This record gives sequence, structure tokens and C-alpha cells, in this order.
Amino acid sequence: MASGIHHFTGITANVQANVDFYVGFLGLRLVKRTGGFADAEQLHLIYGDELGSPGSLLTFLVWEAAGRGRTGIGQVSEVALAVPPASIGDWVTRALASSIPFEGPSREFAETVLRLKDPDGLIVKLVGVDMPTPAPCPNTPTRLRGVTVLTDKAAETAQFMTRFGYRNDERVGMTQRMASDTDIVDVREVSGFVPSVPGAGVPDHVAFRARDTDAVRSMRLSLKDHGPTEVHDRKYFLSLYVRDPAGILMEYATDGPGMTVDEAPDRLGQTLFLPPHDVDRAEDLRAMLPQFALPGEERFPPRELPFIHRFNRPENPDGTTLVLLHGTSGNEADLMPIARRIAPSAVLLGVRGRATDDGTNRWFRRLDDGTFDQADIRSEAEAFAAFVEGAVGGYGLDTNRLAFLGYSNGANFLAAVIQLHPGVVNRAVLLRGIQVVENPPAAALSETRVLVLNGRYDRVVCGASALAGALRAFGADVESVELSTDHKLAAADVTEAAGWVLRKLSRTLPA
Repeated sequence: MASGIHHFTGITANVQANVDFYVGFLGLRLVKRTGGFADAEQLHLIYGDELGSPGSLLTFLVWEAAGRGRTGIGQVSEVALAVPPASIGDWVTRALASSIPFEGPSREFAETVLRLKDPDGLIVKLVGVDMPTPAPCPNTPTRLRGVTVLTDKAAETAQFMTRFGYRNDERVGMTQRMASDTDIVDVREVSGFVPSVPGAGVPDHVAFRARDTDAVRSMRLSLKDHGPTEVHDRKYFLSLYVRDPAGILMEYATDGPGMTVDEAPDRLGQTLFLPPHDVDRAEDLRAMLPQFALPGEERFPPRELPFIHRFNRPENPDGTTLVLLHGTSGNEADLMPIARRIAPSAVLLGVRGRATDDGTNRWFRRLDDGTFDQADIRSEAEAFAAFVEGAVGGYGLDTNRLAFLGYSNGANFLAAVIQLHPGVVNRAVLLRGIQVVENPPAAALSETRVLVLNGRYDRVVCGASALAGALRAFGADVESVELSTDHKLAAADVTEAAGWVLRKLSRTLPA
């Protein structure tokens, strides 16, 4: 009979740090890596015991480089994992050795509790209580002990929990403990708190176990007068989503088919799976989703640089690197699909602009349509020049095999960097760019090679030819091609850019 918690889901802004904590420090097994079912451009990681058993699962949505969320009313606030009571001292020693922030040990509800903080600031409690799991990993937490939820409608939340098989247990202060046959939910009344805000370090939801699909259907029928519900097939389980009276997101998920439905038990977590409805985008998504290394695998230590950035490495890199600058409202992953088609064996370095316009990412501020903040362009160009220098030195990039690709606002900025900081960018593909620098200083660009790709029917960009002319005037070798397309990127962009990159970098490639 299924009962208790199926899984807990949090949000992380740093996938590598998340893996290092949950696999490297806690010792859980990564049992699944997928593109998100709601958004395939969002990586989803699942940790658990050796078989990924329901009740042992912690899952994380990866919002790489996202801001910190806010803890408040209407959310799960803590997750608790069971460890053997005699091991608490060992965990204190481990935390000290690994510089993991912790508090305690203390006593809560007559149990020994050690509070840890994961890299995003999420509170993970290790609770000294014997709780078996079907396939335990050695020297790790065995399973989920429970969660804590924050509510300003404590009685209603507690009553709602009875739908999932929980009953009133002990009460301490403002916390009512609810118990199932296997674990607990602590309902904490927090009247006067601000509402929660999604983000890194703030839990997304808790899921409870359903026996089978019939149980999910019955639960949905029982909630028809409660409010909106959603049912989704997540491949590894069928689940229903609902919010309790305080707005806490809860899920009701079947035990099956389970984590071994598409991987053998000894190979869990090794393959990146993508939702069936996104199979036609598989290669693009593999280029966009953040990569990471498990403990013991070769890794590329991140460097502290002025711009948020992300690498994508092919299986057999040829030594070239493409640096990618997105368009307005884009991010560091946007151009990775087209860049992967342009240079299948190149390492891709996507960079995120630091300016914002109505909440969207840009490379520099604009004062109004067609008027750009010249001081900001120069300031950001100087910062980007420092970024390139830091990336080349910090990551060991070969400048002879380095090219840049910018689209729209990213192309505009890249052209500005070329003019304001000669020698930083010597090879560049500018897609739908214009000249935004007023009164550029005299620059010696004889060593600079540029491909300008314009759209014949582009109604967004005007004066693209002026950009090519400005670069030529300073001595740059500029090839300008007009394509039968508009502002959007097309297959012709890939063909032209791929041929150009191959020509310009072929002399430096190994035979």
C-alpha cells in the first residue's frame, strides 16, 4: 500500500554545485537526467537510492544563474532526510571537512536533527531516525523523513493533508506534525509572513505517493469542488497537481513505471532523456541544456568572470571555440543550437548580456528606439574585453582557434567591441547587426576578419550595410552577404557561417 512522500522538488541555480552536494557530499545516486516535461529547455535531475525508489527521491529543476527565491507563506520550506541516529556525529565531521554550513545538532520532536544548507541555501535536515529503503546507497541518507510547509491557514492545510493519508500527530509550538505510515509533514503556522517567491534555494513542491492511476483519478474526482487540478504523464509516474488552501503546490504521483523504465538499474542517470514531444528538437536541446560532471569525472572548473557564461562541449572537440552573444531577451544558451550546426566539433561558450530592458537581457542600454547609451556601450565593451582575456587565460582557450558569433543586439555589441578594443575579437560572424557606436575612435583592424549576414526582408534592422562599411574603413576584412530571409535566423545562415568559420580557422586546425 503506497503512502507518504513520493518525491521532493527544489530549484537550483548552479547544476555543478548541486551535483557536488547531493552526489558528492550526501552520497545519493543520480538516477535520472532529463529535459523538463513542462519546459524541455530546463534540465531536471533526480537523486535517490540505488533504484530511485519512491520515498527516496529528491529532484531539482535547473534554473542556471537564476536569482535566489524568497522563503514565505505558501511553500515547502525544508526537506528532511533520514540517517541512522548513530551517524549524526559523522555527518558533523563531514560537514566541517567539506565547509558545508550547518546548525546543530539539536532536538526536534524527540529526534536529533542536523540542519545543513545546500549551495543554493536550501535547508536540508538530517534526522537521526531508522527508516529503511529498498535499495540503500552505503553511508548516505536512506530516504525522505519529511518536509516542513509554511502556511497562514494551518488548520485548513492540516485538514487537506488527510487526503494523502496523513493524520494529526504531536504539536510543538506553532508546528503541527502530520504523520503517514512512513514519514511526516510538519505544518508550521506563519501568519504575517510575506508570500514566497520562486527561485533558487526555494522548494517548488512536494509529491505524495499514489498506488496507481486509478488512485490518481479518484483523487482528482474528490477535488472537483476544491479548485483547479492538472494531471500529467511524466513518463516515470503519472501525477496530479493541486494547491492546498494556502497555495502550497502539491503533487500526487504513482509509484510506477519508475526510474528503471528506460535504463537498466546499473546504468541509472547516465543518459540524458528528453520528453517524447520534443524528440524532433533533441540535438538542439542537448546543445542548450547545462552540462556537469559527476564526482570522479573530468571537469572544467568555473572561473569568476564579469559575465554569466556557459560552456557546451561536444564528445570529440576539435580545438576550436565559438563565443556566442545572444539577441535582445535571449540568454547564454539561445545560440547554441545554431552554433552546433555551424561548428559540430567546436566548444561553445555562451555569454549573457548584463543590461536589461523591461526585464529582458540586453548587451547595453538604449535610451529609446534607435538611440543607444554610448557611455554604457563603452563601459560594457571594456568589461567584455576583460571577460575575453579572463576566459582565454582561465580556460586555456586557443586564440588562433577562437571565433565570435553575435545575433541582433549581440551582433551590434560585438561590432562595438571590435571597434573599441581592437585585437580582442579577430574573427566574428555578425547576424543582423547594425552600427551602434557613435564617433568610433580610429582603430587598426587589419587582422580582423568579419562575416556580416543580413536579411533582404529584415524590417527590424536598417543600415546593415553601414556596419560593414564602418568596419572596412578601419581595415577589417569584411564579407557581407544578403540572404533571402528576414530578421529571423535561417538555414542559409548556417551554410554561410559554417563555410566561413571553416575557411578562417582551417589553417590552425590539426591535419
